[in-house]
Amino acid sequence: MKLSFIKTPIFFTLLLISQFGFSQYIQSEGSKKFDAMMQYINYYYVDSADENKVVEDAIVAVLKELDPHSVYIAKEELKKMNEPLVGNFEGIGIQYNILHDTLMVVSPISGGPSEKVGLMAGDKIIEVDTQNIAGIGIQNSDVQKKLRGKKGTKVNLGIMRKNKSELLKFTITRDKIPIFSVDASYMATDEIGYIKINRFAQNTIQEFKTGLAKLHKQEMKHLIIDLRGNGGGYLRTAIQLSDELLSDKKLIVYTEGSKSTKQEYYTTSKGGFETGKLVILIDEGSASASEIVSGAIQDYDRGLVIGRRSFGKGLVQKPFPLPDGSAIRLTVARYYTPSGRCIQRPYENGKEAYYKEFVRRFENGEYMNEDSISLPDSLKFKTINSQRTVYGGGGIMPDVFVPIDTTLTSEYFGKINRKGLFNEFTLDYMNQHRAELEAKYLTVKTFKSDFNAESELLENFIVFAEKNEVERNEEEIATSKRLITIRLKALIARNLWDTSAFFEIANELNDSYLKAIEEINSNSFKKEKLVYK
Repeated sequence: MKLSFIKTPIFFTLLLISQFGFSQYIQSEGSKKFDAMMQYINYYYVDSADENKVVEDAIVAVLKELDPHSVYIAKEELKKMNEPLVGNFEGIGIQYNILHDTLMVVSPISGGPSEKVGLMAGDKIIEVDTQNIAGIGIQNSDVQKKLRGKKGTKVNLGIMRKNKSELLKFTITRDKIPIFSVDASYMATDEIGYIKINRFAQNTIQEFKTGLAKLHKQEMKHLIIDLRGNGGGYLRTAIQLSDELLSDKKLIVYTEGSKSTKQEYYTTSKGGFETGKLVILIDEGSASASEIVSGAIQDYDRGLVIGRRSFGKGLVQKPFPLPDGSAIRLTVARYYTPSGRCIQRPYENGKEAYYKEFVRRFENGEYMNEDSISLPDSLKFKTINSQRTVYGGGGIMPDVFVPIDTTLTSEYFGKINRKGLFNEFTLDYMNQHRAELEAKYLTVKTFKSDFNAESELLENFIVFAEKNEVERNEEEIATSKRLITIRLKALIARNLWDTSAFFEIANELNDSYLKAIEEINSNSFKKEKLVYK
C-alpha cells in the first residue's frame, strides 16, 4: 500500500507555517532532502511502510541530537504527561493498594467523590459495576481502567467493610481529582515549620500558601522547604514560590536563547515568608524549577541550601503542537540565576552519558564526600549581598553538604523492601487494629511520642517476612532495626491521617532535615551574613 501524498512532511510543514505564522519561512536544503527521501520511499520502496512511524522515528532521532530535554510526545502520552502538572485527573478519588489479591482503600482523597459518599480507609472493593474483581489477579492497570473515567459518569461499587456481614453498595459519580504537589506541612519544632513540595504544578502555590497559613497560626518563626527529589515543573510556579520568599523588586531568574530574547522575572508583591530563617533542602533529584528557587535564595543570601548537589538542568522547554495531536517539547532558552549562573551541566557526550551522571557521581564518591566534587574557577560566582562563593555549570552546590547515610541499610532490608512487604504488612495491621489506634491516638504528636513501633510491630513483621520467603537474619535486622521500625510507623501514620503525618515520622531518619534544624538553632545565619530579618 502506497503512502498518501497529502500526508508527507511537506504537508506537515505547510500546516506548521499556517499554525505558527512563519511568514518568513524558507524551506532549507535539509528539509528539501528529507521530503525527497519520503517521496522515494512513497513511490519506490520494496515493501509497504508506515509513514507515521517513519516520521515519528525521524523526529525522535533529530531531537536526540539537540539536547537531553528536547523530546517528542506521542498523542496518547501527551495527556498523561500533563496530568501531574495540570494538577488533576478524572476518577473516583481514592488512594488504594492491592492486598492479597483484593483492592483495598488506603484513604479517600479529601474532597473527592469517594469521600463524599462515605468510602472509608480499610474498605475492600469487591465489585465494580456488579463484576467481581477480588481474587482474580487484578493489576494496577486494571484498577485505573475500571475506576478512572470522564467527569459525570457513574460507577457502582460493592464494598466489604469490617463488622458488616453484607456487601455495601455505593454509586459514585466521577469527578476531577486533585493531584497534590505539597506532600507535607507541619511544625518540626515549636518555632520551625516544614513544607515538602514534590513538583512545581499549576496548584502548587495555592497549596503552599495554605500550608504556610496553617504554620503561621502555630506561631512559626523559621521555615524548611524540602525540594529533595523535586524534578521541577512550571517556570511560572518557581517564580511564584520565589516571590513568596524574597522581598519586592528582586530579579528571580532570567532566560535567554539564540532565538529567544532575554526575559527577566522579578518579585512583584508581598510574600508570605520574607523574614525569618529559611532552609532549602536539595539533592541530586532536585532539578529545573527546584534549582531556580534554590539559586535565587542562595544568590540573595536569603537562606541556607542544605543537602547534595542538584541535578543541573538549566534549560527551558516550550511545547509545540503537531498536526496529529502529538507535540514536541523543544528547548528554547537557558535560564540564569540572579548572579548570572547557568546551572546546566554539560551534555556534549550525548543523552546516554548525560543520564548516567548519577552513576558517575556515585562512583566518584560525591554522595559521601564533599571533597570529591571539583568545579573549575571559571564557574565561581559571588552572592549579591554577602559575596559568598557559589557555583554554576553543574547544578546548585549546597551551602551545607549532607552525605547519604548507608549505615542502616542491609541485604535483609533490601529484600523486604523490594518485595513490597512494608505496605502489605501495614495494610494487614491496619485492617485488624484501625479502631483501637484511632481511639488511642487522636493526634500525630501523641502517636509519634507514644507508639513504640519496635515492641508493637518488629517481631510480627519479621515473622510476616519469613512467611513471604525472607529468612530471619539477626545481625542484619539489628543493623536495619531503626530504619524498619520508623518506616512501618510512618506508613501507619499515613493510614491514620495523611501523607504529612508520614513525613512527620519518616523525617526522623532524614539527615538533611535534622541538619536544617541544627543550623537554624545555631549562629550559622549570622556567621554567613544571611539576610533573614
